[in-house]
Amino acid sequence: MTMELERNRIAMRVIFATTLALIGGAGAAAQAPPAASSGAPQTQAPSPAQTTATPEAHLSLDRAIELALQHNHSLLAARATIDESRAAEITANLRPNPVLSWDAQFLPFFSPSSFSANYIENNAQFDVGLSYLIERGKKRQHRLEAARDQTAVTVATTSDNERTITADAAQQFIAALLANANLQLAQQDLTSFQQTVDISQARFQSGAMSEGDLIKIKLQLLQFQMDLSSAQLAKVQALAALRALVGFESIPENYDVDGELTYQPVRLNVDDLKLLAMSNRPDYRAARLGVTAAQSQVTLAQAIGKHDLTVAADYSHLGGVNTGSAFFNIELPIFDRNQGEIARTRFAVTQAQENQAASSEGVLTDVINAYQNFRTNDEVVNLYNSGYLQQAQESRDISEYAYQRGSASLLDYLDAERSYRSAELAYRQALASYMLAIEQVRQAVGTRSLP
Repeated sequence: MTMELERNRIAMRVIFATTLALIGGAGAAAQAPPAASSGAPQTQAPSPAQTTATPEAHLSLDRAIELALQHNHSLLAARATIDESRAAEITANLRPNPVLSWDAQFLPFFSPSSFSANYIENNAQFDVGLSYLIERGKKRQHRLEAARDQTAVTVATTSDNERTITADAAQQFIAALLANANLQLAQQDLTSFQQTVDISQARFQSGAMSEGDLIKIKLQLLQFQMDLSSAQLAKVQALAALRALVGFESIPENYDVDGELTYQPVRLNVDDLKLLAMSNRPDYRAARLGVTAAQSQVTLAQAIGKHDLTVAADYSHLGGVNTGSAFFNIELPIFDRNQGEIARTRFAVTQAQENQAASSEGVLTDVINAYQNFRTNDEVVNLYNSGYLQQAQESRDISEYAYQRGSASLLDYLDAERSYRSAELAYRQALASYMLAIEQVRQAVGTRSLP
């Protein structure tokens, strides 16, 4: 039986040492003997945390949104469509060019000997003419109106892209704040639990703790160290994603975010939010302008159905006589009166009206969902603030105090420690979700100024 216990003890030591080696030597596997003179145990040095360079810049939420609106490449590409649409207005407003024509006939190229001034004057023919296409039905005015209506739709669509980029930047900024808060919690928990490990080491060396309980304590330390590594990785990823939104060239690689996860009570009324959304949402404005643009296309199609008139004036010189001619021609609208395009554009108006109705319903749905999400997260945060978070901390502190003085079991202390850590992480996530819910409301109503 004694040999079996000894083998189990050796196996536990090997497992513990191997695990620590895999994570880069976090935590010492061997213990120093007690001091011979005073009998005081030597404490184990805490594992050094990963060092990070001092940030070159700090980014606030407002600054992050400002940079995203200035440097986000997807948004800049969308804004270029506005310039394209305005260039199309120039094209739509252009008048037809006049046509200049001329010819020379009956020249004696194959009888050079007949080529003389008298022959050119009396036998050759010369014509010079100028023609112009007169657009009927005010086609140019209707083209310009249709192009301007399309530009208005493009501007509203680009504004909606700005709304989306703003919301994405704010949400990613909050994600970075959450990652930073979790990292700070992981560092605090590791430092605090390292003190417990030191005390347990001293108790083991004095014979007040079994080796099995000491190994359990050190294995729990491994979990804290892994939590710290995960929190560091999450922060790096959150900052990288935020930098991609605001533009890599706009901020240095080594930067950090300013601010904390906070709870600021906000009172909202869903009816006020609906009215605000219907007047501010750029996607709904784009859908409404789309109906106007579709109606402009109907008017333009009807104008195109009226065929244009071509007028021309010619000057001719023949047989020593100078003459002038006038020409008029117009296509007779017997078969083609642009019926198909007129019918298509009318159906397009119906389609645009349905899109406007769908957009209206989508806006109201977004507002309702955002409002309910805000209320739910507000209730969750208030639950934590009502005492649950403080109770979890008090339970941990009491268990730690009792365990360090031998009045509580190891399992009770570890369970209280896990419960406290879970409560702290959940509270930070609740704060982040609450802040994200407010950003969702702002995105739903189309403005950052809430009523």
